[in-house]
Amino acid sequence: MTVHDIQINQNTDERSFVRDFVEDGLSLYTGLNEDKNETGTVQCEVPARIIQFYFCLKGQLEFNFSPFYKKQLQSGNYFFMYNPKKSLNFGIFPDLSSKWVAAYTTVDKLHSLFVDESEVLTFLNGENAAQPLYDERECSPSVKWALESLFTRDLSPASRKIFAKGKLLEVLALHFDRKSEDMEACPFLRDEKTRMQIKSAKNILIERITHPPSIAELALEIGISEYKLKSGFKEIYGYTVGGFILDYKMNSAKALLDSRSYQVGEVAYALGYGNPSHFITAFKKKYQITPKKYLQQL
Repeated sequence: MTVHDIQINQNTDERSFVRDFVEDGLSLYTGLNEDKNETGTVQCEVPARIIQFYFCLKGQLEFNFSPFYKKQLQSGNYFFMYNPKKSLNFGIFPDLSSKWVAAYTTVDKLHSLFVDESEVLTFLNGENAAQPLYDERECSPSVKWALESLFTRDLSPASRKIFAKGKLLEVLALHFDRKSEDMEACPFLRDEKTRMQIKSAKNILIERITHPPSIAELALEIGISEYKLKSGFKEIYGYTVGGFILDYKMNSAKALLDSRSYQVGEVAYALGYGNPSHFITAFKKKYQITPKKYLQQL
């Protein structure tokens, strides 16, 4: 089976769910229901051995697998699904304000992308290869902003196809590079309370991204030691606290510039930079281009 065998049917405005490309063992669709009075259903029939991703960037999606089994996908999360034995037939019901992405790939394509990296594709190794996989994860900031750019770029159809394929490859790399919680390196992460405290620290940073608290202030607020905060944060999210703040700010900056509604100085101040030159330096270090030149290329 290939991604061309996937059947997608919708009883909704075709513009609200668009196929960006289908080729070379990869396919990607984008859904947007903003400013619409009603939503429709997207019916999916996905053959066995197709790897599936469903990212909810805004709103909520309801997956109806049968009259007796429904599952909600909340904003900021995504489903990662794979069934090696049978095809899956289900309906997706987006809400009125949803923004989402569906992506598919094949086992052969993944193996070609991760040559000699079999430990990355653990769900395809040994006994795991015969087992269905239904996993829900939180979108990392990098994954979220890579997908958000699919909705902010205004490109010709030919350029859009290349751009969308590049973003899907980026997301696959980020997904399979995700670090698991290493209980040996951070044994305190066995404690659910500690994990929840560290996750709440991330939410606090996002809420106060323009003026984030110091590590000492953050540790005090969530009630754990600075050592546990720094070690646990790095282990769970793959970033230091400072690295997460910078990456989130830069991805936010890129999204604001992509909207074409803000000048460089406005973006700098919106993200808490007192001096735009500091923002320009950070942006250039991250993307190898100044914000001004980036705006000019849009």
